[in-house]
Amino acid sequence: MGRPFLEYLDGRLYMCKACKAHLARVEAIVSRSFHSRRGKAYLFESVVNVSWRSGEAEERIMTTGKHMVHDIHCNKCLRVVGWRYERAFEESQKYKEGKFVLERAKLSQHGRKAVVATPREEAQLSADEDDDD
Repeated sequence: MGRPFLEYLDGRLYMCKACKAHLARVEAIVSRSFHSRRGKAYLFESVVNVSWRSGEAEERIMTTGKHMVHDIHCNKCLRVVGWRYERAFEESQKYKEGKFVLERAKLSQHGRKAVVATPREEAQLSADEDDDD
């Protein structure tokens, strides 16, 4: 299979909690007021070391309306870490198109302040990891 090419970031950043691959700079956060099925999530302008399958966007009904999204996977450990907005159907939500949501429970932070998952988030993350094997 080979070794994946990974991009490394400097400064304050978020990493995949499972494998520590760098995912995004703190400065790339657009909003911290997002939610996922597993709890809090952050909207990012840009991320690195993630991939998604093109052409496989799925329609999801979210609290803010209908969107076409791709699940995004960490390139190092292949775990789902969030999603990418492909299309928003409501005009007020168009700003999300092309942006990424990373789930807080699947992140750790390198820098000044660590992001700590709640015990409930940790239990859910562990259960998800067991399902992925």
